Amino acid sequence: MTIDQYNFAGKKAIVRVDFNVPLDENGNITDDTRIRGALPTLKKILADGGSLIIMSHMGKPKGKVNPKFSLGQIKDAVAKALDTEVEFAEDCAKAADQAKALKPGGVLLLENLRFYPEEEGKPVGIDKEDPGYDAAKKEMKERQKEFAKTLASYADVYVNDAFGTAHRRHASTAVIADYFDADNKMLGYLMEKEVKAVDNILKDIKRPFTAIMGGSKVSTKIGIIENLMDKVDNLILCGGMTYTFAKAMGGNIGLSLCELDKLDLALDIMKKAKEKGVNLVLGTDCVAGDAFSNDCNTMVCSVMEIPEGWEGLDAGPKTRNVFADTIRPSKTILWNGPAGVFEFDNFTAGSRAIADAIVEATENGAFSLVGGGDSVACINKFGLADKVSYVSTGGGALLEAIEGKELPGVAAIQGGK
Repeated sequence: MTIDQYNFAGKKAIVRVDFNVPLDENGNITDDTRIRGALPTLKKILADGGSLIIMSHMGKPKGKVNPKFSLGQIKDAVAKALDTEVEFAEDCAKAADQAKALKPGGVLLLENLRFYPEEEGKPVGIDKEDPGYDAAKKEMKERQKEFAKTLASYADVYVNDAFGTAHRRHASTAVIADYFDADNKMLGYLMEKEVKAVDNILKDIKRPFTAIMGGSKVSTKIGIIENLMDKVDNLILCGGMTYTFAKAMGGNIGLSLCELDKLDLALDIMKKAKEKGVNLVLGTDCVAGDAFSNDCNTMVCSVMEIPEGWEGLDAGPKTRNVFADTIRPSKTILWNGPAGVFEFDNFTAGSRAIADAIVEATENGAFSLVGGGDSVACINKFGLADKVSYVSTGGGALLEAIEGKELPGVAAIQGGK
């Protein structure tokens, strides 16, 4: 069942959203992107004549009530976004009466799901090494089912629109789906778009396919890199991981980031790319600084010859040109991770060159997906988010999907398709 096919008239819908929005010290929302992202789904339910029960987590309260993470702080913002009154349930597991009383068009926001350890389903106060851990884990799984059953009892239909948590088998993202039949559970519009974007990257590839992997560590991206090796034509590796490769090839990298225990892995990636006929693109020059600061002294040098006391902080001009020349003719593009310390304004040029080339390729018909926290922050900083095909809201979920892992939040609804 898809959300477009479903008529919510007279139905109570419980919707898992990702309203884990950033707040300032006074509890004011500093970025409402996630709330805006869920509006098409929420408004469709209300427009049909359904009533709405909204559930989400916020922060990491670790199974305990913590006012700092209360969703009560965002109730007024949600009401304003929906242009209707919103009731608040101060205990997400004791909201049956409020849910029952909801009339068509009514909205109820549940308190933070993670105030209950059952949401995440992890035993509390016991280490994995402890003898009683397995029994505690088994007991918590049963408690998680009961918690999910309680949430499910509030509604006639379940909608999951929280891609950012789709890689977790939590009560509200996966277990709850067991209590609804196939005709009464579905993905929301945001989730549908995310799943389609990943399918475009992994299953509906137009060539050439270029993946740009940045970030500080090669170790955190190895699963994605290995999965992409069988799919991409070009693989650009940039950012901090550049210097692990340079070191592995015998370069002097000064104080640059480096995973000394991953030098063999770097060489292995280069070997595999060659064997599979993948064009592996690594930086050749960099902008180095004599301190980790926006105002440090800088120089352009080879990534193989960074002086002692200096560190690579951005891609150099030659590297930027090669990256851009590789990206422009591409027809499928995935970007995950910046090319430098883009948070510092003086070290944005590498990431900007990538972003501009992706925009140009997109204008020429390429499908471009930008995802992963830093890449999203980067494309937003440059004001180019609306110039690429899709910007993903899910960091970990997107990366696991690209690694080829099944996402529990999607499989619970699509039956593991």
